[in-house]
Amino acid sequence: MKKIPLFALLLLLNQLGAQSILPDSCKIEIGTNLSGMFDWTTEMPFVNLMRHCRSWGTQNATWVGGGQNAWDTQVIQAIPRDAEGYPTQVPFFQPGLETGQRVYTVWANTEAWPAGTYTLLYDGEGELDLWGDADIVSRQPGIILATVTPGVDNIIQLRIDSSNPQNHVRNIRFLMPGTANTYEANPYYQPWLDKLAPFKALRFMDWGQTNSWGYNDAWESYNEDSDSIRQPWAARSQMTDYTWTQNKGVPYEVMVDLCNRLQKDMWICVPHNASNEYIREMATLVRDQLDPSLTVYVEYSNELWNWIFGQAQWLNKFGCVQQNKPWPEGIVPYIQNCLDIWTEVFEGQSDRLVRVVGVQAAWQDVSNRTVFNMRPGSVDAFSPAAYFGLSDDSDAELDALGIAASAADVSARVYADRENDAIPWLRTQQTEIGDALGLPMIYYEGGQHITPHPFGAEPTYAQALLDVQRDPVMYDLYDSWFDTLRAIHQGDRPALFMSFSFVSSRSARYGSWGILESVTQDIGTVPAPKYEAILDNIFTGCAETTSSGALLETAAFSLYPNPVEDMLFINGEDIARIQVFSASGRLVLEKSGASDRTFDRIPVGHLPEGIYFVVTRNRNGVAGNGRFIRMN
Repeated sequence: MKKIPLFALLLLLNQLGAQSILPDSCKIEIGTNLSGMFDWTTEMPFVNLMRHCRSWGTQNATWVGGGQNAWDTQVIQAIPRDAEGYPTQVPFFQPGLETGQRVYTVWANTEAWPAGTYTLLYDGEGELDLWGDADIVSRQPGIILATVTPGVDNIIQLRIDSSNPQNHVRNIRFLMPGTANTYEANPYYQPWLDKLAPFKALRFMDWGQTNSWGYNDAWESYNEDSDSIRQPWAARSQMTDYTWTQNKGVPYEVMVDLCNRLQKDMWICVPHNASNEYIREMATLVRDQLDPSLTVYVEYSNELWNWIFGQAQWLNKFGCVQQNKPWPEGIVPYIQNCLDIWTEVFEGQSDRLVRVVGVQAAWQDVSNRTVFNMRPGSVDAFSPAAYFGLSDDSDAELDALGIAASAADVSARVYADRENDAIPWLRTQQTEIGDALGLPMIYYEGGQHITPHPFGAEPTYAQALLDVQRDPVMYDLYDSWFDTLRAIHQGDRPALFMSFSFVSSRSARYGSWGILESVTQDIGTVPAPKYEAILDNIFTGCAETTSSGALLETAAFSLYPNPVEDMLFINGEDIARIQVFSASGRLVLEKSGASDRTFDRIPVGHLPEGIYFVVTRNRNGVAGNGRFIRMN
């Protein structure tokens, strides 16, 4: 990736006179999608693991000789529960069951958990137990201490064996080591926060369970007779829900809080079946609670053309078939209605809002027929995904190679397919929509989409699919991809690229979506080329200039000596805050406090050898960034 030094920009600036310049290094800003909340997640956003747990299941409270004794007897719907979802009667007795029923939840992947002593807190009276990778070391009413050894059985089960109906067990918190006194003030896992720090924006599509929202199966979401059945605001996910892995996702209040804490722009997706009241209240919450200095990107649902998702089927049934309208024209009124309500709520504050219409990169006709049917002036950006992957032919060739296929074989075909498919698709989107309507093109998702065909099949070249995710060639794929997106970009503002996704395990069948495999991944031991390439493309030393030579949005500063052993000098104007990040994205140093001095001294002798990134902000809020090498 080519970097343009500031002196070269100024020289070019003088030659071009009054023209505004957006250097290549400034053309892309990078955010990330957060991974969905599941009990098997390796992303680990919350220190209270109950937020990650699976929905309650039921089991026989006692073993029945000769009985079925199923792992899940599936009678949870029959058990009375309170507003937060806690069962009020355990054991539960019902005619026809083998015996009384207890309830349980599980976490089906503990490999990414920190080892140590966990604290389980609860209100009420009852008997609880843990099984699997958690060993109870002490009990007293309302508190259980347990030692967790991750990855042994790779599962933990929490059971409620009994619960007093007059004072039932509730408000369970299963807290990471050392967080029992801090989880309320800081509910987030610090290594997760640290690794999110470099990103520009956060997209909450998966966090909000946007796909088939409110239903466990896609087909259920359009198993209605009319679209008049819309979800009220009261039906959203609540802060008090015992888990946030259910089909309505994480509460919006948490999304806003996270953006405020990290000072990240917010990309939020509105449920496809939300009522107008829901949409209005959702917009009002974001308007009133999100830091006014931050931008919110709003999108109606997600991938409305993707038939595996309930929202696509729902919109086709009610917007097209029942209205006797062609597809996709029949879905446009739903998008328009959603964005119009957000526009009304943000009246007088439109500078905080970006109204986005999602399109499919590979289906230009559908993109055109969607965006061009929106009311002029009601949309601020259109958004394809910027993925690269394997074509059907390439998948067949790799399947023929089978176990002999290598990461190099995969990457060679990805490069070729990108030139033939992904790049022409995005260039056409820019030309036919961006240039024609003067709309910015941003990317709601993007990165590698290297999966087998059909999706979910077990390929013969599975190991190569896993290997390429850690191979250095993946860094080159990402780095060159950002160069391509910069070349496509038009306009005087950067395009926002939302990487998909943040943290998840590798899978040959279902895709290796995470740029990290776990939130505590040691990239010195387990390579993370996607993450490293993204960091390098975030910290580009971008300097945007105009013909006056004034710096816009990025403040110039210098670092010396570089490489450095002990003391780093930062020479800039009115620097008020300095943050230093490791190559893994961890915040390792921070210094705040406005100063009239033009330089600051930062002791770095205690840091391990390696590459570090510096982000500064001056007293006017103007940011700058750079990098240095720490060496002995």
